[in-house]
Amino acid sequence: MPELTQSVVRLIDEFAKLPGIGKKSAERLAYHILRIHRNEAMGLADAIRNVKENVQYCSRCYNLAEGDLCAICRDPSRQTDVLCVVEQPRDLMALEQSGAYRGLYHVLLGRIAPLDGIGPEQLTIDALVRRVREGGFRELIMATNPTVEGDGTALHISNLLAGMPVRITRLARGITAGSVLEFANKEILADAMTGRREF
Repeated sequence: MPELTQSVVRLIDEFAKLPGIGKKSAERLAYHILRIHRNEAMGLADAIRNVKENVQYCSRCYNLAEGDLCAICRDPSRQTDVLCVVEQPRDLMALEQSGAYRGLYHVLLGRIAPLDGIGPEQLTIDALVRRVREGGFRELIMATNPTVEGDGTALHISNLLAGMPVRITRLARGITAGSVLEFANKEILADAMTGRREF
């Protein structure tokens, strides 16, 4: 039985490191790359290189950006007195696609998960507290995922902000417990945003 070349084996191994990709899927992806035109394959390689070289976290909200500030923080038409707290940039994108929210965001870059060794100090919670202390926000929307860790993270943040002159709300539970914002459809997200309640 002929053996695979070292380059193909390495490509399969790299694909297998991606989340949700097993050995068989990694092999299919590698064979797809071998089949497509060289320009397509190089386009993929260039896109990966470009993302790694040019994308960083926004210095204000920690969304993805290609400069110091992300497009949302630079947008003068955004409502500046409401701040929505999400776990990841992909959660922010899901809420944006719902079209139900025009305020600002703060991305935590994770959630408190002691069993995984993730504490508050590994997230952007300190930066969030500084933003709220600096003022100007009348409402803080806790849009962490409706999971045990997401709820725990929201509770931790609300305790840190207790006594500050900001109304803290939580997304309505149009989103089922245990689900992830990234996979909710835009109607569910719009209902959850519109029907948010006091935390």
